[in-house]
Amino acid sequence: MAIDASWALRWVGASQEVLAENREHLIDLDRQIGDGDHGENMDRGFTAVAKALADQPPEDVPGVLKVVAKTLMSTVGGAAGPLYGTAFLRAAKAAPEGDLDSQDVVALLAGALEGIQARGKAESGDKTMVDAWAPAVAAARAAADEGCSPEEVLDAAATGAAEGAAATEPLQARKGRASYLGERSIGHLDPGAVSSSLILTEAARAASA
Repeated sequence: MAIDASWALRWVGASQEVLAENREHLIDLDRQIGDGDHGENMDRGFTAVAKALADQPPEDVPGVLKVVAKTLMSTVGGAAGPLYGTAFLRAAKAAPEGDLDSQDVVALLAGALEGIQARGKAESGDKTMVDAWAPAVAAARAAADEGCSPEEVLDAAATGAAEGAAATEPLQARKGRASYLGERSIGHLDPGAVSSSLILTEAARAASA
């Protein structure tokens, strides 16, 4: 199946649904090491994104991702809005207007990661959403280099993100509000990494829908 605007629209629509379903879970995770609003913010932001895209769907992947970026930046509070907004904006800049091949998928994901790191100044191991995106990009790049299809590259990214999110539990936070807790942040999943994993899982599912 082509990795094109239709895929991007399916991805975003499915992300809105899964974030709504996991709203309370993300709130609970964030309540443990943050200010408890991550689930609400992500649900509100992607609900606004879905509405914006339904009004006038763009005809290419960059167009879809730009709408996502702009909407999240204007509707999502806290750190998540700027971080996710910048991620989708950089992803839009990295993606071609036509169908995406395997290396294009890697470029899109890598662009998102670069945006997150440029905005948040976090590295792997800091217990942030970078800990989901960095292994996602690494797994996607390895799959593409092995000659895997775009769909397989997205599957690899989703697996990498899920493993990375799970691996945040034993980490001590070094960035964001959670870092104020010091050692008390150990033993909790990072909510941004978990929401990132949910979103990347839907990117892979949308490619096989």
